[in-house]
Amino acid sequence: MKPSVIHGLTRRLASLASLALLAWASSGCQAPPAATVRDDALPLDQAVAVATDSLATQIQKLPALLAKVEALAKRPVLMDPSLDAASGQQTALTRLLDQKVNDHLRRQHPQFEVLPFQQASLAKAQYLLVGTITRVEVGRGSYQINLALAELKSGQVVAQASSRARDEGFDTTPTPYYRDTPVLMLKDPVVDGYMRTARTPPGQKADAAYLERVAATALIGEATALYDAERYREALGLYRGALAAPTGEQMRSLNGVYLSNWKLGNLAEAEQAFGKMVALALVNKNLGVKFLFNPGTTDFWSDPKINGPYALWLRQIARQAAGSKVCLEVVGHTSRTGSEAVNDRLSAQRAAFIQRRLEAESSALVGRMKASGVGYRENLIGTGTDDASDSLDRRVEFKVNAC
Repeated sequence: MKPSVIHGLTRRLASLASLALLAWASSGCQAPPAATVRDDALPLDQAVAVATDSLATQIQKLPALLAKVEALAKRPVLMDPSLDAASGQQTALTRLLDQKVNDHLRRQHPQFEVLPFQQASLAKAQYLLVGTITRVEVGRGSYQINLALAELKSGQVVAQASSRARDEGFDTTPTPYYRDTPVLMLKDPVVDGYMRTARTPPGQKADAAYLERVAATALIGEATALYDAERYREALGLYRGALAAPTGEQMRSLNGVYLSNWKLGNLAEAEQAFGKMVALALVNKNLGVKFLFNPGTTDFWSDPKINGPYALWLRQIARQAAGSKVCLEVVGHTSRTGSEAVNDRLSAQRAAFIQRRLEAESSALVGRMKASGVGYRENLIGTGTDDASDSLDRRVEFKVNAC
């Protein structure tokens, strides 16, 4: 049979599969339940196998018509890189998870064709695979893995599985893009929607805010791969392209424009992009910024490579907050080192320091801010390593309140 005929037949079968899935979902039938996974923490390879095999099993249990159609065709899967669900970051561990999921699908479930997360892959893909991995405080610690498979055409989650991986001292250092980012991505609706989709039961819709922006997100993913490879000029071009797309104004695209311009020395454009990030975060009513301090003090980290952009950040936070006429609670956080009382006091002192700096930038903010500290009670990482891997624990948050 000619390749063109095979390709046409495959596309027709995929289309029939989509229609069958929609008909099944709308008929009121219950979704096939996610396979029950034991709560025991397993070595990472085994935990990945349990969750990934469960996805494949659930696909095989789809209604008879759909299962027969699916059996005749390859299942192209677009794999959106996984995230740490506590921080919204990609890390060395999330990359390891992606690699192991990809390898297991290729070896054990060759009916799935895993495609690179690029815009060019969207037209070929039938399914979208998302995943999260998060440290859980159980005994000596373990990691929760969530995987979900969504049908792109219908937006339905067709399979979801979870498993628990044993804490084996994994490297949780953020990838370069997330290491360099000044802000917390967790409150971005797209990032939040991704993580909700990873937990969505089969038969329900994937998160709309995430799914509607997959095309722009794929372009952001390509740009981020270039940024991580230190190809900043090429990355900037793709970030700008994503930002210009109808659904491209996301925290991650603005952050990419900021970071790439900062690396290239384009300070005016970098500041403009950071200002837009602050404005978007204030609309979402929460902005977390990674101001790093010298240990035990309210002095910014001494290395100018670290504190170099802080004046720009403070200027734009003050400008955007003053212009939006909001009231802010400035909340200081510390990492898990030292006593609770010491960290409570230190986090409050650092928040008060930031408040004074912002009031010095804009007198319009005087009387519209209050400072507080929560020590390490709201850690996102919680390792207490005091290095790049837990920098989000030493953040300052700006919570929007009614005046």
